[in-house]
Amino acid sequence: MAILVGFSGSLRTGSFNTALLHAAVAAMPAGSRLQVMSIAAFPLYNGDDEAAHGIPAEVTALKEAIVAADGLLIATPEYNNSIPGVTKNALDWLTRPPADIPRVFAGKPVALIGASPGGFGTILSQNAWLPVLRTIGAELWTGGRLMVSHAGSVFDADGAIADARTSDQLRKFVEGFVAFAHGGSTGKA
Repeated sequence: MAILVGFSGSLRTGSFNTALLHAAVAAMPAGSRLQVMSIAAFPLYNGDDEAAHGIPAEVTALKEAIVAADGLLIATPEYNNSIPGVTKNALDWLTRPPADIPRVFAGKPVALIGASPGGFGTILSQNAWLPVLRTIGAELWTGGRLMVSHAGSVFDADGAIADARTSDQLRKFVEGFVAFAHGGSTGKA
């Protein structure tokens, strides 16, 4: 059984990325599970705070969930053509202390998905993640990409995907990533 952990890089109520992540839970193949966690309680990273108080419990919980999981799924918004600050802040915390980086991320399968009200999905944000993930030694799954554009017309008022094509793309994406994370084929989506 493949177990993935995921988080949304948006803190907004009604976030398209959080809705996409929850839709991924429902799209998981049989025998697999996606545990959704939150970064909402992560404080802004400050080395002085880390030295004085250590790693916050919420950060430790997500780090340990990543360690225990077969893979990490990040639902990343795109702000100003790049990675949102809260999402990058979460990763900055997750890589503290630096000695933990290999334990948490080395060779860890990671996949990126994203939804945006604009016409390009989250292509620039996903591209901006590449050097960050390479730096921490994560194994980015490149067997598929999922960038939901015009998200306002894809999700209904309850946050469910109302577009059959997007639902099918998400299902194929998670199937491919699960196969990759569980040590199977690249699972081209």
